[in-house]
Amino acid sequence: MPGRRALLAWAFLALLRLGAARNTEEPASCTFVVPRSEWRALASKCSQHLKLPVRYVVVSHTAGSTCSTPALCQQQVRNVQHYHSQTLGWCDVGYNFLIGEDGLVYEGRGWDIKGDHTGPTWNPMSIGITFMGNYMERTPPPRALRAAQNLLDCGLDRGALSSNYEIKGHRDVQQTLSPGDKLYEIIQKWQHYRE
Repeated sequence: MPGRRALLAWAFLALLRLGAARNTEEPASCTFVVPRSEWRALASKCSQHLKLPVRYVVVSHTAGSTCSTPALCQQQVRNVQHYHSQTLGWCDVGYNFLIGEDGLVYEGRGWDIKGDHTGPTWNPMSIGITFMGNYMERTPPPRALRAAQNLLDCGLDRGALSSNYEIKGHRDVQQTLSPGDKLYEIIQKWQHYRE
């Protein structure tokens, strides 16, 4: 029951942000993104900006634990950030956005800052979106897939993605199993997917 209450609380907050977005010119499609302050991110040390709009979106999975409530997903994002910044020595969490099985998107480096998700060739020209979990043998729930689609709409509405953007699976551009076999099958059917 606590998980259900938390999800309802996040839905209510999303509706409040939707109203606020209409007053501040934030695109309505972007109101479900949980900002860094709400998941209690450590301060970023990153400074390299992306040149917007970008042409590519790289979809990956963390291959780690899944999360299905806002509280668990916030903790998981903090875990990923800790691993990337403290263990690997990166300037912040490597991804631009992280998607939880709770149906919310968690802001990583956001739209403007270059990520560390796909290597030196692709990082400067793409947005890195990762699904938190391992999707080799299971698919993300529909709410997580909807969140990803909404995020892409948000990127278009904000002018962060070019109108002819292309989606790539992580394995399309690097030697990896990411985003997992089951998630990869799904994204290959998305409108903007290009091998």
